[in-house]
Formats: sequence, structure tokens, C-alpha cells
Amino acid sequence: MRLFCRWMGRLLVAAVIVCGSCAKAPDAEPEVVLKLGHGLPTAHPVHEAMVFMAQKVHDKSAGQMRVEVFPNEQLGTEKECIEALQLGYLAMTKTSSAPMEGFVEQMKIFGVPYLFRDTAHFWKVLSGPIGKEILLAGESKRLRGLCYYDAGARSFYTKDRDIRTPADLAGLKIRVQNSVMSMKMVSAMGGAPTPISFGELYTSLDQGVVDGAENNPPSFRQARHNEVCDYYILDEHTRLPDILVISTRIWASLSEGQQRLLQEAVDESVVFQRRRWEEAEVEDLKAVEQGGVTIVRPDKGPFREAVKEVWDEFAGTEIGTLIERIQEVL
Repeated sequence: MRLFCRWMGRLLVAAVIVCGSCAKAPDAEPEVVLKLGHGLPTAHPVHEAMVFMAQKVHDKSAGQMRVEVFPNEQLGTEKECIEALQLGYLAMTKTSSAPMEGFVEQMKIFGVPYLFRDTAHFWKVLSGPIGKEILLAGESKRLRGLCYYDAGARSFYTKDRDIRTPADLAGLKIRVQNSVMSMKMVSAMGGAPTPISFGELYTSLDQGVVDGAENNPPSFRQARHNEVCDYYILDEHTRLPDILVISTRIWASLSEGQQRLLQEAVDESVVFQRRRWEEAEVEDLKAVEQGGVTIVRPDKGPFREAVKEVWDEFAGTEIGTLIERIQEVL
């Protein structure tokens, strides 16, 4: 009820299907407006990809379908947007896989630290049967994944401490997403995991609520966390993809032609985003280093060793089986 009131209070119609002009042919499809909410700033390459996708939808449909993109948590946090999709108040959202863990069990797999050997292995898994299976695993929860966007590898960053080994994390409050897997990982390394929404993180770092966080280089720079953190530690512990999700209620309301058109535009935006992401990672790491941030490149061996217990915990479970299947992908 609280979420309903919040959305009604904003006078937001999240997914609108409206009739076109009376001059149109009787059998013409109605105009469709899909609202997409997310928490990233507008300079972020994933936001750029969604704007690219929205333009493709407009062009391919000759203006009969529109995707309106709302960044910067204008429509709520990641969790709130996911819940709004389930209720049909919002058509689409971009979320990290971490918040999706609370809705779709299989999404926990992306939080397993050091699961993927490298970028090539990561994309081979996501582009294959396993990746597609996980995208659709939330349909029973009214959540249909449309694609994965590259969110690179996540690494730690801290305000005033150089991190070379997991032991250096001892006693540090590290911001994590609202993710069981993220909390397990940080705890295994000796840190104190502290869930905070992304939109509140800058202030939390600045005021000392947390000592550090973990994210990819573009997010580190675009959210201006480099202004309050002096160290970026390239331990690359997880590769959590960003996921574009649509409400199954809204998806079912689209015609087959509209569904196909939307998916085509999404797929094209993935190609655009992966290319843009590669550029952004290089640009942003260089920029923050030039701005005074110390880039630390630690030996990853001790970090991998520290999180073995996280892997072992899932032996014999559905997640354990997924770990085995992913490791078999060559």
C-alpha cells in the first residue's frame, strides 16, 4: 500500500497504452508509451544505451511506440522500481543483478566472487543458454529480463586506506548493494558489509557512515565518488551485469510485432553499450587517477582464497549446480 501511495502521489502513470488519432485505420495498433526508471546518472554509458534503445524503438515504430527514460532514481530505488514492475505501475527498469536476488533466486549466481575467468568467459555464459535461462527465470514473479548490459568488474574503493590484501579490509564498513551474496563476500574478506542505496552513497561516504564501497570504474567516477575516496583497488571480485527488465503484465499487453520490435531495439542497444563501456572504463580510470586517486593493483590470489567459503556454502544447491555449469563453459 505504501508503494502504491508513493506512485499515485507522484501522479505517475508508469505504463500507458493510449488510442491513436481517430483518423487512423481501425485495425492500426494503439500508440504505446513505456516508462523506464533507473538510478544511474545521465553521463553513465548504461543510461546512454537505454536512450539509444528508446530512439531505436521510436524510429522502428514510426513513433507509434515510445520509451521514456527516467534516470537518477526519479521513480524510486532499484528495489522500488522492481516492485513497481511486479504491480504493473512501471513498464521497465534497469537494475543490477544484486537487487534482483531478492526476487529471483537464480540471480544470486552473479554475486559469487571470482566466478568468471575473464570478460570473454563472462559474455560466453551470458550470451548462451545459461544466460538466457536466467533472464527468463523471473517470469513467475512478473519480471522478464530483456538483456544484459556490461557493468564490468566490481572492485573496492576506500576513503583513506590502501587495500592490498583481504586483511586490510578488517574493521572497515563497506557499502554493498541490498544483496545477500555481496554481504557474504565482504564478510568473508573481513569487512563489515553495510547496505545503502546508490543514491545515498555519496553522502554516506562524505559523512563517514561507511569507509568505502565497491563498484565498477565508470560508476565510481560518474557518481563522483572519486571526490571523497582516495583509493581504487582493482581486485575485480565480481562481474554483476546490469539487467533491463520489463513487467510481464506490460509485455503481455504488447502485440507480437511490438514485442519483436522492442526486443530488436534492446539487442541493438547491447552492441552499442558494450562498445561504449570499453571506452568508458579506460577513460574513467585514467581520469580519476589524474585527479589524484591512487589505483591499486593487488595480487588477486589472497582475495580468491578468502572467498572459497562462499563457493562451498552452495554445494548441492541450485546455485551450486549453476556454478558447476558455468565453470564447464569453455
